[in-house]
Amino acid sequence: MSRTPPLSLTNVSVSYGRRPVVRDLTLAPLPGGRVTALVGPNAAGKSTLLRAIAGLLPARGRLELGGVDLSTLSRTARAARIGFMPQALPQGVALTVMETVMGALRAAPLPVPLSGAQVEMRAAETLETLGMDGLALEPLDRLSGGQRQLASLAQALVRRPEVLLLDEPTSALDLRHQALVMAILRRLADEGRLVVTVLHDLALAARHADHIVVLSHGACAAEGPPAGTLTADLLARVYGVEGRVETCSRGTVQIVVDGPAAGWPRMRGET
Repeated sequence: MSRTPPLSLTNVSVSYGRRPVVRDLTLAPLPGGRVTALVGPNAAGKSTLLRAIAGLLPARGRLELGGVDLSTLSRTARAARIGFMPQALPQGVALTVMETVMGALRAAPLPVPLSGAQVEMRAAETLETLGMDGLALEPLDRLSGGQRQLASLAQALVRRPEVLLLDEPTSALDLRHQALVMAILRRLADEGRLVVTVLHDLALAARHADHIVVLSHGACAAEGPPAGTLTADLLARVYGVEGRVETCSRGTVQIVVDGPAAGWPRMRGET
């Protein structure tokens, strides 16, 4: 596929009622062909920002994809270009994994309509990519937390969107499946897609992301390549920990946390 045009965020603010969560956020354009990781402490605004980009929360400011104001797009047009993976799927869903993935594909019109057989084939191919083909006929509500997370990822991937937004896609996965998911995201970016993912694991972000955006209190504390963005000073200032940022023998940035920073409040009351 051709490379996805850049996503631009200018003076973006998002609130829950009267409580501001993201405040006048402006980032460097996020181009296609790159994995961007949103990192930061709990309640820093990462998931809120992702949901605003997906159109699931109202936002002030400008959100543009290739110069197109996303707020001017219909929900269907936005869904055709942007795929979103939430932190968790709804409970109590008795549909099979295959049915939920096929349902995600049918949820909104596609640029090129698919026949029933083509819908089933694409859903099966997506599950096979994630190593979930053996669970295709399992009810969603019988899956483990990690399996449900992979099913959610399949629902986001099956539409083959230009922009893929993922909210903590590896949080419930074992090491092998974490590596698998990050390898898939890397491949999608290499194909030209724009991948933005919330990650709590700084080691995963440092190893697999091309670009890091560090949020703190709804603002950008730092952004750039992992090696220049993740520093000992940032760990102390944003996360409240004493740590080291080192380079391993393969040239990958490694994060070593030695303990809480001296004088750091026990509860920060972040919003």
